[in-house]
Amino acid sequence: MKYGEKAIKKARLETWDNPHPECDYEIHISFPEFTCLCPRSGYPDFATIQINYIPDKKIVELKSLKLYLNSFRNTHMSHEETTNKIYSELERKLKPRFLEVIGDFNPRGNLKTMIRVCSTPPLPSR
Repeated sequence: MKYGEKAIKKARLETWDNPHPECDYEIHISFPEFTCLCPRSGYPDFATIQINYIPDKKIVELKSLKLYLNSFRNTHMSHEETTNKIYSELERKLKPRFLEVIGDFNPRGNLKTMIRVCSTPPLPSR
């Protein structure tokens, strides 16, 4: 097993303390090379995962997020399950003021799927 595969295999989301918990600010993350496997056919599914959140006390550490998202590449999971699982894990770890995860899956078989999981609407700007 190569070093990257070892890192992905033991991937865990890590958090850091928010350097400005007194402020409402948005963090936008795009991961354009997401892959997982179709639970029915085993064919690969490709997507861009977009994560938008307003942090509270914690922010996500980006390298751990990259490894975590790469850990789905050999997992048989539907688009809906995948997007909801990413949302749930981020929600549990970060407890953000607002969180949105979008799974924008590439067309396959002439169908395109976009899954959006979102908490309550974002807080108005102060």
